[in-house]
Amino acid sequence: MHLRTPRTALAATVAALALALTACGNGGDSADGKARPSEGRSESAKARTSFRLGEPSPIKESTAEKDKGTKYTLTPTKVETGTKADMANSGLKRDKDDEPQVPVYVWTTLRHVGGKPMASGDMDDDLIVRTDKGKRTRALIVLLGEAKWPDCPTPENKTLRPGQSQKICKAFLIPEGQKASAVELFQGFSKEPLEWPVSS
Repeated sequence: MHLRTPRTALAATVAALALALTACGNGGDSADGKARPSEGRSESAKARTSFRLGEPSPIKESTAEKDKGTKYTLTPTKVETGTKADMANSGLKRDKDDEPQVPVYVWTTLRHVGGKPMASGDMDDDLIVRTDKGKRTRALIVLLGEAKWPDCPTPENKTLRPGQSQKICKAFLIPEGQKASAVELFQGFSKEPLEWPVSS
């Protein structure tokens, strides 16, 4: 003996099943019912970290006590590797145990975009040169006297106000035989650095 399901009961069952499929079949929801972002949304929300030489950084905010809150951008424009002769003629004294090094010259434009006046020398600590072997180095600081480099004079430390900019050349020392692969801008330990790859 076969029992036939009344039409009203069958319709209710189909409706309930359709409702369940609608609730569970949404690709944007996880099994626990919580919405998860789609790939497109997560990609667009991810901050850009790589730029071409000549492209400015996003607006940065100074954390230095004297000009805290000042806003500025940095634009690395040119990177060149120097020679052993540049190093020999720089005036720097090298210990005999030091590994051979060559300079890398990085030209950068610092632009003040808002806030209190800012010393152009305050950008020094955040720029880094990364080599093709993964070594990272900050700009050379000479405590006594100064080093001399061809076509890369020691920049004047100017006070910049909104709308003003300064082109600055800095020397970085890397091991001889390695190449500069990118200029990086340090953003603290909780964020990825910004980078400007250097074409070989």
